[in-house]
Amino acid sequence: MLYKRSSQLFAEAEKVIPGGVNSPVRAFKAVGGTPIFVKSAKGAYLYDEDGNRLIDYINSWGPMILGHAYEPVVQAVIEKAKLGTSFGMPTELETQIAALAVAMVPNIDKIRFVNSGTEACMSAVRLARGFTKRDKIIKFAGCYHGHSDSFLIQAGSGAITFGSPNSPGVTAGTAKDTLLARYNDLENVATLIEANKNEIAAIIVEPVAGNMGCIPPNKGFLEGLRQLCTDNGILLIFDEVMTGFRLAAGGVQELLNIKADIVCFGKVIGGGLPVGAFAAREEIMNYLAPLGPVYQAGTLSGNPLAMAAGLAMLQALDSDRAIFKRLAEKTAYLAAGIDKVLKANNITFTINTIGSMISVHFDAAPVVDFKTAANGDNETFKKFFHGLLQEGIYIAPSAYETWFITDALTYEDLDFTIRAIDKVSKTF
Repeated sequence: MLYKRSSQLFAEAEKVIPGGVNSPVRAFKAVGGTPIFVKSAKGAYLYDEDGNRLIDYINSWGPMILGHAYEPVVQAVIEKAKLGTSFGMPTELETQIAALAVAMVPNIDKIRFVNSGTEACMSAVRLARGFTKRDKIIKFAGCYHGHSDSFLIQAGSGAITFGSPNSPGVTAGTAKDTLLARYNDLENVATLIEANKNEIAAIIVEPVAGNMGCIPPNKGFLEGLRQLCTDNGILLIFDEVMTGFRLAAGGVQELLNIKADIVCFGKVIGGGLPVGAFAAREEIMNYLAPLGPVYQAGTLSGNPLAMAAGLAMLQALDSDRAIFKRLAEKTAYLAAGIDKVLKANNITFTINTIGSMISVHFDAAPVVDFKTAANGDNETFKKFFHGLLQEGIYIAPSAYETWFITDALTYEDLDFTIRAIDKVSKTF
């Protein structure tokens, strides 16, 4: 495939945008080469500026669960745009999507909409600190909760790629209040809690990690976190920015039947537009201004276009709960196919899956946390990425990212992908 136009556009972008991109992972630094510039997308496919069609396995990093340019979402945005694009005032639409989200997700009474997953997680931590009157939080190495200062401590994904997981600009004072734990290691968490007795406001976790590849929780891990939090007066925050409304209608809380105190959302809830949200039971949410002392605000929060897109998306998912089974079946089919061809070509690998999330790690050992994810053979991954790109398949340009399956993918697309992986793996 030729990427002449993309290369020209990237050179132009580098003159006026730092690194030529507005989010670092897009720059292809982890895999080398020039980023692909997209012109349009429909269903399961991307169409780049050079006219190439690519089967898409990132799906805007998760939200395109029903495929690109999903007609009900597009029409909802068009009709709402005709009435005005932003008011900075309440609309009925905000209440409608809030009521639907609260009805779909277990253990929440109220929800507040923001503009991104970063805002949602940042606000959730502030709320937890205000509610508990404690300062410290525990996060897990390799889990990414956005680029707020509190979270850029071994943050996974792009932070790993760019060699600065403890980002310059994050003060020592902020960093000291963020305690770092190992994902899937309850004993490590318990030790941190004991050493910081009555100081920890919250534990924030991706209940299924997606920023060191797809890493599901070990049996008993989330249950153990729930018990530790209950026993020590700590709020448990589930960052379901990736998993919310994707792994089940009610997210991981529903899928694994575990109650979080605060839940953060993004991606799917916006139908492709910039939306985030955080939600909790009433006594916690009522601690927010204007009812309570914890301040959080945003002119574009509840933006009518974003709310229209999100409502159309959630309505589609709520009316077709079978989608989650279909997505899991497609993911399992793809995983089985990849497993077969990589074994046939004597490639060392591990595949992780849960629901509609999947990742391929080029290491034989189980991948259960940040350390084991980092053991993968990145040189093999680079060959894998570029080989698939030449075959017309777009996966995340980083070994530390999950793939996302969309309902728009057909079994013909999956078979094409498996054949392409077979072909590419013969060249390693």
